[in-house]
Amino acid sequence: MKRYRSKKVSERISLTLIYTVLIIISLIWLIPFLMLIILSFRGETAGMSADYLFPKEWSFNSYVRLFTETKFLTWYGNTMLVSIVVTVFQTIIVLMTSYALSRLRFKMRKPLMNLMLILGMFPGFLSMTAVYFVLREIGLTQNLLGLILVYSASSAMQYYICKGFFDTIPKSLDEAARIDGASRHTVFLKIILPLAKPIIIYTILTAFIAPWGEYMFSSFIMQNNPDKYTVAVGMQSWLNNATLMSDGYFSIFCAAAVIVSIPITALFIWLQRYYVEGITGGSVKG
Repeated sequence: MKRYRSKKVSERISLTLIYTVLIIISLIWLIPFLMLIILSFRGETAGMSADYLFPKEWSFNSYVRLFTETKFLTWYGNTMLVSIVVTVFQTIIVLMTSYALSRLRFKMRKPLMNLMLILGMFPGFLSMTAVYFVLREIGLTQNLLGLILVYSASSAMQYYICKGFFDTIPKSLDEAARIDGASRHTVFLKIILPLAKPIIIYTILTAFIAPWGEYMFSSFIMQNNPDKYTVAVGMQSWLNNATLMSDGYFSIFCAAAVIVSIPITALFIWLQRYYVEGITGGSVKG
């Protein structure tokens, strides 16, 4: 009995230590975000070189100036449009590709999977110059449609996590439906997708996040057209502006960063449970 109690006490102490360490790590991780929020409410005109953290004067002026003196709303709308369209296309392409590679057996299937996996290991910016010239030839530079095409073009190569999830769904369900006369299309829509809700949510989340904060391709394609900038390109252009060091523009930059982080944070918190299930590959066992 004493041994059992001592074991329970040691387990509680271990859990307490683990939770304490995790809380400390979480607080350290949150410090930059808290600083960003605090600096966005700075009322005085101080730049990045200010030697203090907490504002001497608290104000919403940075948010007011953000929406009235800059093109932030235009950039925000561009980014939201691109992210939503890319999310729709990428989710559809990834789900269909993953289902085909998980359930169908065809010639060159494994070499194709290996090829896509290898190509996915190379950074996308290696092809940036070639992609730009292709877009220029078809008149899609400095155009949001060109950006959507670039982000959606390689969607099929994101199949590996989704395919792994589909592999955990018993194939006997497909076979039973096929015996009853269901087509592949019906099996995919009526059987596989309802059981794959976690991985669908995971795919939507990752598809939305990627273009939301992407900078390299969007800056290269949009060049010097501020009306077509995304938030990443637009905010980077502020960093190259000397006025950011004065006139309160640093606080405006912090306010913009807070606004940009809201959709991603809210979406991740809302879909966190499905995100974890999608990564771990949980599904129906049978």
